[in-house]
This record gives sequence, structure tokens and C-alpha cells, in this order.
Amino acid sequence: MKKIPIGVSGRHAHLSQEHLEILFGPGYELTVMKDLSQPGQYAAEEKIDVISPAGKLQAGVRILGPVRKASQVEISRSDAIRGKFVAPVRSSGDVKGSGACTLVGPKGQVELTEGVIVADRHIHFSLTDASEFNVKDGDVVSIKIDGTKPGILENVLCRVSDKFALDCHIDTDDGAAFEVQTGDSVTLVKKYQIIE
Repeated sequence: MKKIPIGVSGRHAHLSQEHLEILFGPGYELTVMKDLSQPGQYAAEEKIDVISPAGKLQAGVRILGPVRKASQVEISRSDAIRGKFVAPVRSSGDVKGSGACTLVGPKGQVELTEGVIVADRHIHFSLTDASEFNVKDGDVVSIKIDGTKPGILENVLCRVSDKFALDCHIDTDDGAAFEVQTGDSVTLVKKYQIIE
């Protein structure tokens, strides 16, 4: 079966235009550093500091663009433990009742009452790729990882859109545990049997 490219996502922030302007100044626009795997998405040159309610600093968190309707910060579980952040596992954009933090930029700061999450494992499928892999939006599958520390990762959400390109996203904790990095590939697993 066709392999799925994998991207290991480091900690990052998405900002609303309102918050971007508070942090960097009125009328500010993000500067594209490099394009990401999903069409129209990019890593910006700009970074911010993120402070947990316990006062722990996570310095130099990269902003991803373009701007969104609501701001959010995506970190790993390791980041959450070290920084004493509350960060439930959520899909991007699902921030209701998630963790709080303070965002600090060169021109100001923003208090987020919610918005800190550990992003779920997910695969982006175009409509064509979804048909080829026989999955639909919202399906939950597993992936098989080969290499020096192979294994199977469960509970991987399928996201399907005509705006997506095929790519599986995991965080740095999963990437380190299985010794995979951006550019490696994985195999889709719909069913497997545990022999007891």
C-alpha cells in the first residue's frame, strides 16, 4: 500500500489578527520563513514567549501562519509537564476548556484563558487520497512505523478536505519515542489483531 509521509510538529502558536497586532504592533503581518506541507500554511519568522499560569517560561515559540479566528498554542506533553501547563489532547481549533497561558511579544502581551493543547495525532487526506485509502473525515485509524524503534501508533484521526495534502502529523514526543523525523513515511493500519 502507498506510504504516508510524516511530519513531526514542534511546539508552535497560531494567532488571531487581533492578538498578532497586540503582540507585534498595529497592522503587523507575519513574515513567511518556509512553506509547510499543507497548502497555504507556513512557518513564520516571528516567535513569541509563552508563560504558564505557574510562571514557567517557554521561550521562542514559533508562529505558524496565516492568522486564524482564534489563538492557540500547541505543545507536547513533555512541554506541559516541564512548564506546568494544563494542555488536554485536542484537535487543532478545539480549545474550549483547554489550558491558559500568557503570550508575550515585542510590543505587548495577551492573556489566553484557554487555547493551550497537545495536538492529537492526525492524517491530512485530499479527497483523492481519502478515496485511495478508503477513509472518510473523522475516521480513527492506526499507523505502522518502521525503523530502529518500530511500532504501531493508535488513535490517529483522519481529516479529509479538498484543501489538504497527504501528511501524517505527530508531536515531538511521539517522534522521539519511535525515532522518526519529518520526511519519513508510515503505513496506514485499519485493523490488527492482538493475540492473547
